[in-house]
Amino acid sequence: MLSAWVPKSSIGVKVKNKQIFSIEEIYSAGGTILESEISDFLLPGLQEETLEVSSTQRMTDCGRKMQFRAIVLVGDKNGHFGIGSGKSEEVKPAIESAVKDAKRNIVCVPLGCGSWECGCKTAHSIPIRVVGKKGSVEVTLNPAPRGLGIAANKIVKKVLTFAGVKDVWSFSRGHTETIYNNAMAVASALSSLNTMRFEGSWSAKLKSTAMKPEAASEAVAEGASAEASA
Repeated sequence: MLSAWVPKSSIGVKVKNKQIFSIEEIYSAGGTILESEISDFLLPGLQEETLEVSSTQRMTDCGRKMQFRAIVLVGDKNGHFGIGSGKSEEVKPAIESAVKDAKRNIVCVPLGCGSWECGCKTAHSIPIRVVGKKGSVEVTLNPAPRGLGIAANKIVKKVLTFAGVKDVWSFSRGHTETIYNNAMAVASALSSLNTMRFEGSWSAKLKSTAMKPEAASEAVAEGASAEASA
């Protein structure tokens, strides 16, 4: 399927010509993912899960028109995830539309170990406390020690699992029964990590993922040896 992909955007052309090697490189340059195939090309391990399929109605001149709305979650469980929604008169096209929307809205998550109880310096949790809000739902995520797991409700747990977060404390308030708002509040919280300044491993990781694979591996090795000597 990807071999027959004909890119329609300049970023898509660069991705297919292997001039861009990571999602982080696109975002660091201020780019936008306009084609779902870009995510398929750069993140071949993406998994999909349908969070909700509901029916909607709207009034037209010909009467009530019913459609189905699907909410889909995608992620590689290694620092990348996306949430999308799609509508159609049938369920399957609605899910396919939601999958494409989710792949166009990939969020990069800087994993780390920000818990004072742990300090293992591995990428199993989040580096700092964050808060996200969507509609009436507010979600607070706190770093947790290694081995705790994800202490959260079902939707928050699914989103964090697809994002690659293994240990976290969470607190939710508002109308959390609304699946879309609940999931998007988590996405807002994790996305805010990209607007914060971090020293050390995460900034080095961002720089290394923007290089070619050979140069990236050398940079990561140099960073690891520097941390060991320190």
